[in-house]
Amino acid sequence: MTGTTGRALRLTVLVGEHDTWHHRPLYSEIVHRAHRAGLAGASVFRGIEGFGASSLVHTSRLLSLSECMPVAVVIVDTEERVRGFLPQLDELVTEGLVTLDACEVVRYGDRGERGPGEAPA
Repeated sequence: MTGTTGRALRLTVLVGEHDTWHHRPLYSEIVHRAHRAGLAGASVFRGIEGFGASSLVHTSRLLSLSECMPVAVVIVDTEERVRGFLPQLDELVTEGLVTLDACEVVRYGDRGERGPGEAPA
């Protein structure tokens, strides 16, 4: 059975795993700010290989374990809430890439979590 559906905006922030904000991992600061801002959810994904503006390929293969791997922070919520969060990223992200994609959310079950645009309980 298909869960509830709705339109949303997906925000993806691509940074390096060693990027920091006041001695704290940047990806962690983004997640905690998204939580404080009341966004529906955020997840961090560590890449196994990639390159960016520097054109250096970073890889997790055995001989390159100390490389700074790419990290993606993904946040999904209503367009209004996501766009309202962008000024915080302006403050945090000095190098990296931010993408915005319209998406459709299919939500299953109710584990006490909020969906995009739902008010906190």
